[in-house]
Amino acid sequence: MAASRAVVLLLLAAFCCSGLGAAEVSPCHPRSYGADSVVCVCSSDYCDFPGVLQAGPAGTYTSVTSSRDGLRFHVESGSFSQSPSNASVVVHVDDRYEYQAIMGFGGAFTDAAGITIDSLPEVTQEVLLRSYFSPEGLEYNLCRVPIGGSDFSTRPYSYDDVEGDVELSHFNLTLEDYRYKLPYIRRAKELSEKEFMLFGSPWSPPAWMKENGHFNGSGGLLKEMWQPWSNYFVKFVKQYEAEGAPLWGLTTQNEPLTGFEEDYPWNTCAWTAEDQRDWIKQSLGPALEEAGLRRLKLMVPDHSRNALPWYPATILEDPAAALYVDGIAIHWYRDDVIGASVMDETQALFPDRFLLYTEACDGSYAPPGERVVLGDWSRAEHYAYNIIEDLNHWSTGWVDWNLALDTEGGPNWAFNFVDSPVIVDKEKGEFYKQPMFYALGHFSKVLVPGSRRVYASVSSPSDTVSVTAFHNPADNTSAVVILNSGDAAEVVAVGVGVGGGTHFINVDIPAKAITSLLFAPPEADGESDTNNGVF
Repeated sequence: MAASRAVVLLLLAAFCCSGLGAAEVSPCHPRSYGADSVVCVCSSDYCDFPGVLQAGPAGTYTSVTSSRDGLRFHVESGSFSQSPSNASVVVHVDDRYEYQAIMGFGGAFTDAAGITIDSLPEVTQEVLLRSYFSPEGLEYNLCRVPIGGSDFSTRPYSYDDVEGDVELSHFNLTLEDYRYKLPYIRRAKELSEKEFMLFGSPWSPPAWMKENGHFNGSGGLLKEMWQPWSNYFVKFVKQYEAEGAPLWGLTTQNEPLTGFEEDYPWNTCAWTAEDQRDWIKQSLGPALEEAGLRRLKLMVPDHSRNALPWYPATILEDPAAALYVDGIAIHWYRDDVIGASVMDETQALFPDRFLLYTEACDGSYAPPGERVVLGDWSRAEHYAYNIIEDLNHWSTGWVDWNLALDTEGGPNWAFNFVDSPVIVDKEKGEFYKQPMFYALGHFSKVLVPGSRRVYASVSSPSDTVSVTAFHNPADNTSAVVILNSGDAAEVVAVGVGVGGGTHFINVDIPAKAITSLLFAPPEADGESDTNNGVF
């Protein structure tokens, strides 16, 4: 195994580059499949890497752009100006006004992702993992793992399918964990130079613990199983940590409201907010505390915006339950119909709890045969718009769904196929970085954990330009991410407060493009405080 790993690393050295110019040295190998944009093809012979991005000297900036027309992490640099230059859009940034801190970005280690990655040659598997987790890749640091099976498994299962085993004496991890999840989690942790934070989410208890006796369908947890199910959480954490996969957090239940839907097709468990509140304070919280696991970040409800703010409020307004809950986990699936104002309401009610997007994917509502669309820029734009909106409404990060899927959008035992930022063609032994991959990278590469969101606004009227901005107090650098969803290029002037005035970054953003800016502010003329902006 050691010799095999050595060969892998030697082969990678032939094309893995780092440094500011890595995007030019290691560009996208594009391929069109007939959509409006391209995928970037990666194999054991070649793959593109964005490299390590750093802010230059004070008064300069680095811009990184991806576009529908084929740019992928295209890097340029420039200097601040005293005035906007023929700008069609003006953005104002003021880091005197700070909001939530970034926790991170990432994806999920599902069975399907592991099965798909495992189908590649060993060298190519390493390339894929480096593309996500290494300093020259997307630098993912916050990831999710299902506790047992999910729809993105090849079968419904739990860690104890022995009927009536309330003592959990038969509890054990499965082949899926040992072959398809744990090895890739351990390697991701090794590759990441950031703190690697992993959280677990259950889709369903063992079927015998549920009212309907099935993993899917409608029905909740039998009340007499509240304590065995809590003990199940503890056993999962301890076994994963014994296997070299320490946990940072847990969610109480994936999408608890789906368990009230008749004939729900895949793994679920219904929880009313009241029952989950009582279970947390009576069983789960004390079980975690007794096991010495209260250090884990516990999140509710792990559901879409239609559960905000009422579901977490029911739990957090009870002091005994609130004692055990650290954050509010959100999914993106109703975002197109439920506005972000519910996030503001939730944050205002519970300002001492973090909000975090814990699942998103595109293609789930597409017709059969269109769940995966290779080279679809609109899905990248959908991701970027959503991430900007969520960050601007208090989310501390954004966790994608499957890290990789096959060309059908699976495997998935319930046939719930979807798209993914990485699609694997096991027959060709290669994988494709979708436009969504780069959309995510425009945030994960420049928004460092600990960076705080700052005030940003688009002053010139624009229906097509969206923006979010962050300041990293650790090194006094800032990052601004701009989405141009329009069909025309825009000249954007980003005004940054310096001393008593404003300096500008003037940047051309192509049509249908995402640009990330990384910079240290220029020195103020005759001023010692370079961070105060007045507009």
